[in-house]
Amino acid sequence: MFTTDEDNASLPLPRILCLHGGGTSANIFKLQCRGIIKRLGSTFRFVFVDGPWRSQPHPAIVPFFGDEGPFYRWMRWDGEHEQDEDAENKVLSTCLRAMDEDRGTGPWVGILGFSQGAKIAASILWAQEKIHGGEGPFRFGVIMAGRAPIVRLDPEGKVGAVPYTADISQMSSDVTDWAQDNRGEHAISIPTLHVHGTQDPAMDLHQLMSRNYCKDGTATVIEWEGGHRLPIRTDDVEAVAKRMLQLARETGAIAGEGW
Repeated sequence: MFTTDEDNASLPLPRILCLHGGGTSANIFKLQCRGIIKRLGSTFRFVFVDGPWRSQPHPAIVPFFGDEGPFYRWMRWDGEHEQDEDAENKVLSTCLRAMDEDRGTGPWVGILGFSQGAKIAASILWAQEKIHGGEGPFRFGVIMAGRAPIVRLDPEGKVGAVPYTADISQMSSDVTDWAQDNRGEHAISIPTLHVHGTQDPAMDLHQLMSRNYCKDGTATVIEWEGGHRLPIRTDDVEAVAKRMLQLARETGAIAGEGW
């Protein structure tokens, strides 16, 4: 399932694929992104997609969205989640199906994710660059509270093992082989914006993603005073929106000057 802006005025706009965090859903993520949509909804069409597997709600969202199920995930985040041998293919096909079924007519230009969805967003950029030789729709990514490392999304095994990347079946807590720098095939060069909450318990891993899993000069970082959630204060949202617009212009995703 996926959800978008129901306003037909957004149909011809450049499109951004949006991936929710683990234990939430497309509908919940759309609500969490309401500030960004309000600011940029006249520039982009945001398309939100549910992860391929059902999940229990993440504990952090229960007080706010506990009655808003069903809930989904992109990866295992609980030891009781079953492993799926076809996980890489299911993640990619879920995203492709949403892109194919969306009624929008504008070009796909970006991918945005939060938490687990941010890791998958960065990993899709990695696959576009490393497996498909850069051929693909996404010109930039917005990685919000996304932990290192990159996950290999290579269901056909075209590139084989890549040091400092993870298997999709691994939970973040199981990873020990961290990149020490951004030299190597684990790092992406597609431009990205990374948004970190300074009070997020996993901020060191978010910083590692932007520092060691992105090539020099390709990653921009915005830090804001908050925990593991999306920014909602007007000035924080404005900072993210301005940088997204700048990134879109720099990559040719949209034309024009100013904010």
